[in-house]
Amino acid sequence: MLNRISPEEEKIFEQIAAAGRQLGVPTYLVGGYVRDLLLGRPSVDVDVVCVGSGIALARAVRERLSPKPHLAVYKRFGTAMLQCGDFQIEFVGARKESYRSDSRKPVVEDGSLEDDQNRRDFTINALAISLNEEDYGSLIDPFEGVKDLHNRILRTPLEPDKTFSDDPLRMMRAIRFATQLNFTIEEKTLAAIPRNKERIRIVSRERITTELNKILMADKPSVGFKLLFDTGLLEIIFPELYALHGVEVRKGIAHKDNFYHTLEVVDRLVHLAKAAENEKGIFQEAAEQLPAAAVPSGEEKTGHQSFKPERPADNLWLRWAALLHDIAKPPTKRFEEGQGWTFHGHEVVGARMVKRIFRRMKLPLDEKMRYVQKLVRLHLRPISLTKEEITDSAVRRLLFEAGDDLEDLMLLARADITSKNDRKVKRYLRNYEFLKKRLQEVEAKDRLRNWQPPISGEEIMETFGIPPSKKVGLIKEAIREAILEGKIPNEYEAARAYMLEVGKKVLA
Repeated sequence: MLNRISPEEEKIFEQIAAAGRQLGVPTYLVGGYVRDLLLGRPSVDVDVVCVGSGIALARAVRERLSPKPHLAVYKRFGTAMLQCGDFQIEFVGARKESYRSDSRKPVVEDGSLEDDQNRRDFTINALAISLNEEDYGSLIDPFEGVKDLHNRILRTPLEPDKTFSDDPLRMMRAIRFATQLNFTIEEKTLAAIPRNKERIRIVSRERITTELNKILMADKPSVGFKLLFDTGLLEIIFPELYALHGVEVRKGIAHKDNFYHTLEVVDRLVHLAKAAENEKGIFQEAAEQLPAAAVPSGEEKTGHQSFKPERPADNLWLRWAALLHDIAKPPTKRFEEGQGWTFHGHEVVGARMVKRIFRRMKLPLDEKMRYVQKLVRLHLRPISLTKEEITDSAVRRLLFEAGDDLEDLMLLARADITSKNDRKVKRYLRNYEFLKKRLQEVEAKDRLRNWQPPISGEEIMETFGIPPSKKVGLIKEAIREAILEGKIPNEYEAARAYMLEVGKKVLA
């Protein structure tokens, strides 16, 4: 089994094995690392179980390695962690567990390897590799996990109702693994989830959200969200998303099912974001054609570059924006005579709902949340511009409001084109490409992304000898609107002249 590992891994495992012999404790690799090794998936998280003290084993291993890796000890849990280069290795003593009905925190006792494998969530995570001298490298597979790996099946080692009732988070993990690995949940295991769904209420919101984030970061997130919906978990953990489901018909007029539309948008976004890695950004080509002095320096840029990864496909918060882009359609749904179903203002209401959802789900309430709010609030803007004559003024406003998040917004808007009418889709995509060109042209000319008006509030107060007041804001807003509307150029002298003109009227 261990002939598939790298020289670095081999060196580390040999030292773990030697430390185990030194202490006289049987030692094994277990769980996800073994599973991923068999699947040929890269993994840097290694779990080591010994029949003895995991903390003592970790300390003994550390003494054998050079340079000595960082050691973190968690006495309360009886575990220790070593950071060996790229590898994070967790050490724990073999355990057996029992649960109370009102908690997913088990009563833990020392146990054997068999006890430890029995407590694992799925057969594919109950695999172990011996690091012991007599059978070094041999695979220990008491529940036919290798067979389940081959058949791409998720199954619990023990009776599924007990497995899920003991630790209800395992229901979420089953769905997450099925989504990440493209596995099928075995029939009896899947049937046990609806029966135990109410147990999910005892799981902390942070743990649930961690699993949701991992589902969102899968190659096809819709798989997981459909399973959450079908098993009844979604209604409990994410009622706003569940509420998108269903089609209402009135006077023969129906609207689309916004739940399945949302999942299609998320999947399309993942696909488009991956494709975008091989394309030049909307403004990259235009920037390359500008004189160097005309391109703003990195120091002048604002926005969300500090948390956004270089690859849009790795941007969790862009995926959250796609998941929440239509979240306010249920509360804004109306049937209007002669027009049919409308969802007026759902983008504004949705942006407000983001904070409530993030707070409840223990997601960050910082610039990441504000980024999601912005994309939800603006998600209709690009497509609405493609339905009408695109004026410079409208393009300037989009550039100004979206700032550095414009390319992400454009990806979201394109993913939102899910009509089954081919002619309509082709028309939208043609207009979308035209809008991209217009954005490039106006940005090259006016440079409005991350723009601040050339006249500050301090200059207005100093010029007119007035204290901070509503009138300062009115003058500043008038200058900004004049530039966005194209009445004056985005230049200091023109803005100052306009300030003097407007100031006389406001202060009269």
